[in-house]
Amino acid sequence: MFDTLKEILVAMLKVSPDLITEKATREEAELDSLAVVELSMLLEKDYGIKISDDELMEAENIGEMARMMTERRAAV
Repeated sequence: MFDTLKEILVAMLKVSPDLITEKATREEAELDSLAVVELSMLLEKDYGIKISDDELMEAENIGEMARMMTERRAAV
């Protein structure tokens, strides 16, 4: 799911692909709170993955966000 998350961040939220690594924090990837809210809505609308923006904000890094996506997708 990391590759999917990276694609979303680059294509939809205009994040530089160079900033997105599994170990990158939200700050390092330049994801502000508005971008995280948008990401939460995109995941639910386009992928059927429900992860609240609060949960995404609590993730330590991009890799953890991708793991959440994998877990939620498997639960559907």
